[in-house]
Amino acid sequence: MPPLKPPSAKNPPERGNILDREEYIEQAHLFELLHEQAGGKFPIQDLLEQLRHEVLATTRLPMAMEYLLTEVKHSGLLGPAMRQLAHYFTPFQTYLVDQSEADTGRFMMNTAFKVMQAEAEYRVEKANPAGMFFFQFEVLCRNRLSYDRGLTAMSGDPIYDDRWSKWILGLRAQIGLIDFADLVFLVSEDYRNKLNAAGKPSDGKGPFLFGEKEGRIALANRRKDPLYLFSALQRHLGYPAVPKPAPADETQDLIPQMARRIERLEARIQLMEEERRASLDITKFYEQNKHRLKLPE
Repeated sequence: MPPLKPPSAKNPPERGNILDREEYIEQAHLFELLHEQAGGKFPIQDLLEQLRHEVLATTRLPMAMEYLLTEVKHSGLLGPAMRQLAHYFTPFQTYLVDQSEADTGRFMMNTAFKVMQAEAEYRVEKANPAGMFFFQFEVLCRNRLSYDRGLTAMSGDPIYDDRWSKWILGLRAQIGLIDFADLVFLVSEDYRNKLNAAGKPSDGKGPFLFGEKEGRIALANRRKDPLYLFSALQRHLGYPAVPKPAPADETQDLIPQMARRIERLEARIQLMEEERRASLDITKFYEQNKHRLKLPE
């Protein structure tokens, strides 16, 4: 089987099929376990080796994990292996893993697994295209991921039909130039209703992908912080809240720092006591005697 090319503007991602509900349940379980242990001391191949026995054997996930494990042992990366399984993993899942494995990015792998867990749980609860779009787009915004590659990956999700995919691909040229609330309002049923009420034809407009509720929320949040729009949409549409990166735990470095400070204080106190007893030998601080000093670095 020839390797698949990474998704791009000229090479849109291959669209898979919507999986059975049991597959998404097991995916959510796997991503939850990986999220809990990905930041630990165990490499990803050891985690896959251990967790492949914990997922339900009647699903296709164990076979996918077997392939991932084989590829990870050779290349050390999950992203290329997931891209080969485009019929099982969505392009957006693969994109998140690719970004978490990038050397120059700040998107952590445990954050990617947490996002994928929330997305799989939402699919179990009968996700709709509008809620899935807002969830995935908010993931791109909050984690400062590339809009171009991220929207391209989103367009290949099987939950979107051709109209959705074409509109999502067109967003790449509009994001940053037009307010996002305006973009949502102009493809909503609320905008079409306003056109009809004003006696203006709606032909050539659209496509009208979002409902009347989404259009009203977008209109009410024009020229505001996009976080207010995302928060309102999440409350009313019921899609899962986007996981936020956990702040770094600074307490892990606190004890070593305190130990070094105590060592420096002890050295200073020792020098003060020697000076008070008039027994301080300053020759040990000479260049030729510096090897005799046992001061902390």
